[in-house]
Amino acid sequence: MASKEAQRIDDLYRAWKDKLSDGEMPLDQLRELFDGWGDLSGEPQGVQFREASLAGVPGVWATPENSDQSRVVLCCHGGGFVVGSSKSHRKMYGHLAKALGCPTFTLDYTRAPENPHPGIVEEAVAVYGKLLEQGFKPEHVGTTGDSAGGNLCTSMILYARHKGLPLPAACAPISPWYDMEGKGESMQTNADKDLLVAPGVLEGMTAAFLGEKGSPTDPFANPLHADLKGFPPTLVQVGAYESLLSDSERFVDKAKAAGVDVQLQVFPEMQHVFQFMAGNAPEADDAVAKIAAWMRPKLGLA
Repeated sequence: MASKEAQRIDDLYRAWKDKLSDGEMPLDQLRELFDGWGDLSGEPQGVQFREASLAGVPGVWATPENSDQSRVVLCCHGGGFVVGSSKSHRKMYGHLAKALGCPTFTLDYTRAPENPHPGIVEEAVAVYGKLLEQGFKPEHVGTTGDSAGGNLCTSMILYARHKGLPLPAACAPISPWYDMEGKGESMQTNADKDLLVAPGVLEGMTAAFLGEKGSPTDPFANPLHADLKGFPPTLVQVGAYESLLSDSERFVDKAKAAGVDVQLQVFPEMQHVFQFMAGNAPEADDAVAKIAAWMRPKLGLA
């Protein structure tokens, strides 16, 4: 049974749905609203935050005390590629940095509709390339991300391979939104359980992300259509109540068929990106700890 602390994300999503019910909120106000995601997270102690830019892309470093700074995890924030930012995600990925014992960098990619596909994945790969230029070894780099960022932390690896770059050591998508066609069975079966994600919302964000020329079956936009042979070890986390549950299940099945070392962790009764409650709810702390425990050996962290 879900903890009483986990009720916070249910309450937030219900409040958002009420505010978004008429569909008339201007984009700047929508982005301000979703920056409130970060209110769910506790402030991680012993973590220093610093704004910086890599390859011209701004973002936030989260560096824990006494951490191994030869390792790094690139964090891709969610929000349908339209909303969300390092402001909303700073604390969640700060908790992950602390659990890992190495820095994370949450990138503030230029969002859609201002920057339609493939602009966002190009920015993410440019950041990764800059880390390699700075001396980080690919076997010491991981990627993670939530929702749309779960897509991006996956597609950026596919795009890096396309560009001839060495691949990072590990990928940990959280509640990933992969399917730009909206064909997942859980979109219907979990429709009465998911308090945030609904087909109408996704259709608008898909249109903004793909723009006029993008295709919903482009493998760099929809990894369900990608060739996953040779993909790095991957851990996927998702809540059992999510409309996007099928996205995770289908990706994991496809990855297994391609010979990828892949795991799926489904958390009972949990909502979309419940990991936001890190520092405030036991389910979120458990999930973040599981990501860290899985990724540390992949990055060579003792």
